[in-house]
Amino acid sequence: MMLAGLAATGSASASTPAPPPDDETSSGIAVNGTLRNSEGTLLEGVTVTAVGGGGSIVVDDVSGPDGRFEIEVPEPGTYLFRVEEDTLPEGTEVLQGEVTRDVAEGRLATVIFRFGEERGGLDTSAAGQFVRLLVDGIRFGLVIGIAAVGLSLIFGTTGLTNFAHGDLVTIGAVVAWTVNVVGGVQLIPATIIAIVVGGFVGALNEWAIWRRLRRRGVGLIAQLVVSIGLAIALRYLVLIFFGGRSESFADYTAQTARSYGPVVLTDKDLSAIVISIVVMIGVALLLQRTRIGKAMRAVSDNRDLAASSGIDVDRVVLFVWILGGALATLGGVLFALSELSSTVQYEMGFKLLLLMFAGVILGGLGTAYGALVGCLIVGILVQMSTLVLPVDLKYLGGLVVLIVILVFRPQGLLGSRARIG
Repeated sequence: MMLAGLAATGSASASTPAPPPDDETSSGIAVNGTLRNSEGTLLEGVTVTAVGGGGSIVVDDVSGPDGRFEIEVPEPGTYLFRVEEDTLPEGTEVLQGEVTRDVAEGRLATVIFRFGEERGGLDTSAAGQFVRLLVDGIRFGLVIGIAAVGLSLIFGTTGLTNFAHGDLVTIGAVVAWTVNVVGGVQLIPATIIAIVVGGFVGALNEWAIWRRLRRRGVGLIAQLVVSIGLAIALRYLVLIFFGGRSESFADYTAQTARSYGPVVLTDKDLSAIVISIVVMIGVALLLQRTRIGKAMRAVSDNRDLAASSGIDVDRVVLFVWILGGALATLGGVLFALSELSSTVQYEMGFKLLLLMFAGVILGGLGTAYGALVGCLIVGILVQMSTLVLPVDLKYLGGLVVLIVILVFRPQGLLGSRARIG
């Protein structure tokens, strides 16, 4: 089965801009996407139409040699998106060629056309659906965990609840998109460059802001307020330079879904799972087997005792910020690829921030392993909640369970009890 996605945003994609009509200024809502058949071949010359509420065709477009098309609906509303089957290449079968979606200004909407032969058996059974959602939850939880480990380590070593961490996730994805699309670099090396930039941004945060505030004796509550202001500033700086539209990576925008028993995954989803597991194992080995990892744990346990033992606390905190920025960057790219249909949005990190906090608090503040366990639980609950909740409300399940668990165990699953006052 082949999935082809459409992304609806408030303006046309920068990667494949469509020239506006000569006689008028374009003011509609752009809808674009890429079509591939079940073998992964790009489909050229296929007509895609948008049908309005009255049943008449509002607008249509023909996919180009790269399989991409772009159409503009005149106003927000509910539209039927349809692939005209008589324009498909010979031998291409469409399973679902009509999908109804609500389109709104500035809102990402994904329409999926299915190509290939119909599957039966476990793919349509309740057990198969449960397994698929479980695997999707593990994948999503691992991606949240990658981004949230740095947040937990920063809290453990400095006591700071950093509300700007979500915007480090956005910056990483935007840098990777810029290097990939604007710079013409393949996404894998572009991600490596973005990780380096993310580590540098983390170090810059520590050097320019947080170390100075700590030396001036600024309290944690005041630092928390500063982090909120920094988050807003970074978010709108990204908006100024990147724009409010959703943009697609040049690579891995549409892939063939492969069947692994009852589970159906694209290569990028499988890669996100493998990369996340490898990185998490690497972080665990770093914390357990290296000198800097042991120093990080010592500073987290007792900052003053670590300093009196000869540990350079400022150096350890700087390393934590670099590591946190790099992991946030990687998490941003994986989140865009596996959860946002390979698109980047200026608010993506802010949307992920609540789930990161949910996972970190659920697992136990300040513990890297707790962050991983908590994020896995949140990811699974978020995906499983779609069995009873609409997809647009799926994040609600993870946050509700967070509240319920913390009522009975405020220190989180792996946290330890502490007396305050």
